[in-house]
Amino acid sequence: MQAIEEPQTLARAITCAGGGRGRVGFVPTMGNLHDGHLSLVEQCREHSDCTVVSIFVNPFQFSAGEDLDQYPRTLAADLDKLEAAGVDVVFLPTVECLYPRGLEHTATVEVPALAGLLCGRTRPSFFRGVCTVVNILLNIVRPDDAYFGEKDYQQLLIIRRMVEDLRMGVRIDSGVTVREADGLAMSSRNSYLSSAQRRTAPCLHQTLDVVAKKISQGIQDYEVLSNEALDTLRAEGFEPDYLEVLDAADLSAPSPDCPELRVLAAARLGETRLIDNVGVSLAAIPRPGATCGLDLPS
Repeated sequence: MQAIEEPQTLARAITCAGGGRGRVGFVPTMGNLHDGHLSLVEQCREHSDCTVVSIFVNPFQFSAGEDLDQYPRTLAADLDKLEAAGVDVVFLPTVECLYPRGLEHTATVEVPALAGLLCGRTRPSFFRGVCTVVNILLNIVRPDDAYFGEKDYQQLLIIRRMVEDLRMGVRIDSGVTVREADGLAMSSRNSYLSSAQRRTAPCLHQTLDVVAKKISQGIQDYEVLSNEALDTLRAEGFEPDYLEVLDAADLSAPSPDCPELRVLAAARLGETRLIDNVGVSLAAIPRPGATCGLDLPS
């Protein structure tokens, strides 16, 4: 495994690792790697001649007062994990490498229709920062495929839209959300949780799962389901940002013939912001005019 900081050296390393120019797969990360990241790496390796992983804590996607300085940085442990996982090349760019003119003078990329929803309402500059850095990284690495996790579902759709609209010629593949044994979605920010908060945190996924099961039983009043789920989260000690049931294809309001939904939520538990989502296929689901009520599993 090679760890490289310079784009020029990176291009040569990718060519050599890929046996000339085989199929190149890319997994962009911000480090502090967990099994969710490593599952993407495994998926990438299965379909690539050369697997490239980047580690870069992107300042562009953090607003003032967010956790840029506190974000966990565990480079030595990350490199050990990536080498054990069989990664060929690790790209470790500096801020100066990716933003040579500085953040204020860098050309930016936005996907307005999708970025203004959900997380974009309370983090208005977040997806601009994500799109900009992913665009830069894709142009440097030039992979055939890039891999993103479904836990960040809105981000996944935004990156796909950006790549499609800008004709970037990269296939965006997704990996399923990897969870702890109690259902909590793996996240680098889970380390912020206190022991008491960590015991409460799985309630987020449990609540989404209850909503999804109610929909699978034929309940169509998504607003009522969402409001009851929000009440459940508040009762468990969360401060919800949103919980919505949307069309999985484009995060629009569901139409009667929508084939798949996503139940998406973001909520704070103490100072830690957690996000999660679950999918619901509407194929062969009964459509009775049922009433609803949310009860978390005991």
